[in-house]
Amino acid sequence: MVLLLRVNLTQQKWNRFSTFEQMSNIGSDVFRAIKWKNENEIDSSRLAFERALELIDLTVEDPKNLKKLEEILRVRECLVDYFDGNNIYKSTDESWQNYFYQFNWAARLGA
Repeated sequence: MVLLLRVNLTQQKWNRFSTFEQMSNIGSDVFRAIKWKNENEIDSSRLAFERALELIDLTVEDPKNLKKLEEILRVRECLVDYFDGNNIYKSTDESWQNYFYQFNWAARLGA
């Protein structure tokens, strides 16, 4: 997994990452949110979920992602539905893990 040091993260620093690296880092927080949710660590899960949303918002603001906004914003919508809504899209822990693993793989390959 690509891990991001979260000290003084700015839009400029975030934009240096490829889209695959950005999505991989978002996925890391989603993985943490799922893990802590399943361990009934609600506060920790909530913080990881909120951090994932912050990273998605930075990703949306990155000019290189203009053509990818529809997917990125849909991911945000579905994550909010899953963690904070009624899960109308019927997401599962496994579906989120499968979705974000592909970005980990692509980031590792330097795609």
